[in-house]
Amino acid sequence: MSSGHQHDRGTVILALGVGLGLTWWSLPVALTGGLAILIGGLWLSPDLDLVSRPLRRWGLLAPLWWPYRRCIPHRSPLSHGPLIGMTLRLLYLGSWIALAWGLLHVLGLSGPPSLKPLQQLWLEQRPLCLAALLGLEASSWLHLVMDGDPLPRWMRR
Repeated sequence: MSSGHQHDRGTVILALGVGLGLTWWSLPVALTGGLAILIGGLWLSPDLDLVSRPLRRWGLLAPLWWPYRRCIPHRSPLSHGPLIGMTLRLLYLGSWIALAWGLLHVLGLSGPPSLKPLQQLWLEQRPLCLAALLGLEASSWLHLVMDGDPLPRWMRR
């Protein structure tokens, strides 16, 4: 199992490799994919279910992850599972963003919450959205591989 420093180093190396490797296709896609790997590995790591380096990077917002840490057992399929782990972290973070957006609306500081900007982004910038999603998931897979467990126990049965 790798240390936090090793996970960080691997994340940066993968992000640079993907960023450089995809420049032949499209510079915006390469930058989006590389940045998504960095965000996924450094801030949205499977180790957010522990008091860890990724959790500390959240600074004053780290307490937002307390309910997640209480509900998700470490190294369970819910945190370290391919696809499901990152999906749950994104949904969890999205729920906080939606709550904040709704609160701002109630206070009259923003317009009504709407998914229209996200739908429009998906329709107009699909390659960038896919690069971001694949980059986030690639960072999770890198974490699993570096932990020496490319397939979690529950998938090997």
